[in-house]
Amino acid sequence: MTARLSHLARLESESIHILREAVAGASKPVMLFSAGKDSTVLAHLALRAFFPGKPPFPLLHIDSTWEFQSLLEFRDGFAREHGFELIVHANEDGRAAGLNPFDHGDRYTWEMRTEPLKAALDAGGYDIIFGGARRDEEKSRAKERVFSVRNAGHVWDPKQQRPELWHLYNTRLSKGQSARVFPLSNWTETDIWAYALTKDIALAPLYLAAPRPVVERGGGLIVVDDETRMRLLPGERPEIRTVRFRTLGCWPVTGAIESGATDLVAVVRETLAATGSERQGRISDGEDGGSLEQKKREGYF
Repeated sequence: MTARLSHLARLESESIHILREAVAGASKPVMLFSAGKDSTVLAHLALRAFFPGKPPFPLLHIDSTWEFQSLLEFRDGFAREHGFELIVHANEDGRAAGLNPFDHGDRYTWEMRTEPLKAALDAGGYDIIFGGARRDEEKSRAKERVFSVRNAGHVWDPKQQRPELWHLYNTRLSKGQSARVFPLSNWTETDIWAYALTKDIALAPLYLAAPRPVVERGGGLIVVDDETRMRLLPGERPEIRTVRFRTLGCWPVTGAIESGATDLVAVVRETLAATGSERQGRISDGEDGGSLEQKKREGYF
């Protein structure tokens, strides 16, 4: 009699299968790494998938120049500890021009995230690009296949996707095409937290509750990560609150939540009881009337 896998073991096995299938058909793979919870779990799965060897690809981080400082420290320490080559790419012209999420909205996302991502992928000649997106995060991501083909210019057409019946994946690419591959597609937010807990995976400290300086803005709590660059509105004054994050993006447009969860056990409990989406904290998703799907069509991950 064959023993049945637990829920997390089944998800782990599926993700490892996807990683190996994609690498087997790849010419030059790469894994996007934001240092967030999903990309950290994905990188750990890659370590398991190719053990005792090392994953045959580097980590690529697109630095918007408005990342949380502690997240950058976690990113560097993670790559160093686990022996990953880490490639960091930024739009230096945009940085010099002072593009920022306070003044430039969707233009900032396009020029500091989407365009540098496309430039880095073109410069590296990568054909298989692993990412930690999950289908439960947002409705446009629920449309996407595990192997999501991008045409020239990294354009995504949600109406032209390949069938993936019985978990069979077509890894063939035509000239000019690349594929974004999402081994965590079938995971949920709770699965990510629970897996990190059971495997004792260290995540960025921003996911655990701690006293932090915040301002209330747009119905959210914005952590003041850099006092010199923070733009305070009339009447705003930072105050210390005990908060954590469910999702992480650029710090001026990512809302924290008040929480007492100082360890992953408490985080799992809070997540199970939560009624709102984790991406409610991503103020930038709807910036200037844009949508995540439109950004994805244009090359955003």
